[in-house]
Amino acid sequence: MTDPSSTPPAARPETAAETTAESGGALSEDAVVRLRLVIARLNRQMAQAASGKDLTFAQLSALARVEQYGPLRLGELAARERVAVPSMIRTVGPLTAAGLVAKTPDPLDGRSQLLELTAAGLDAITRIRRERSALLAHRSGRLTPRQCRDLEAAIPVLELLLDEPEPTAPVADTATGTSSDAGTAG
Repeated sequence: MTDPSSTPPAARPETAAETTAESGGALSEDAVVRLRLVIARLNRQMAQAASGKDLTFAQLSALARVEQYGPLRLGELAARERVAVPSMIRTVGPLTAAGLVAKTPDPLDGRSQLLELTAAGLDAITRIRRERSALLAHRSGRLTPRQCRDLEAAIPVLELLLDEPEPTAPVADTATGTSSDAGTAG
C-alpha cells in the first residue's frame, strides 16, 4: 500500500475537504459539530438568563427586524425573516397583543398596515440584549487576556457566517398598482 503523502499532488485524488479548502476553506466535521454545539448552548443559556422568556425565538427575531427595518409591512417582515406570511401573522399577533408592536395605517396604501416597535417593545428588546450581554461579559471574565484577544479576533470571522444576502422587499408601483423587486433591473 502506498503512502498518499508520497504520491505527487497531481496524481493523487483530491478529497472533498481538500477541494473545498482550496476553493474557499472549510471546517473539519468535528469543528463544525463543536461550533454548532457551542453556539446553540450559549444561545440557550443566554435565553434562559434573560427576561422575555415568554417570547419565542421567532418573536424576538421579529422584534429585532422591526426595530432594524421598521416601520414595515407584514409581508416585508415575513420576507426578511424568510417565513410565509401566515407564519408571520401568528408570530406578530402576540407581539401586538402585548403592546410590543403597533400596527399603523400605511400612508401609501390605506388598505395596508405598517408594523413598528412601541416604546414597550423597544424597552423589552433593549433589556433582553443587556441581560444577554451581561451573561457573556461575566463568562468572558474567566478567560485569560490572550483568550479574550483570540475571541475578539474571531468575531469578524463568525460574522461572515451570518452574512447572507437579504431578500429584497417588493416595491409597490403606485401608478400601476403592481409590485416589483427592488434591486432588479428591467
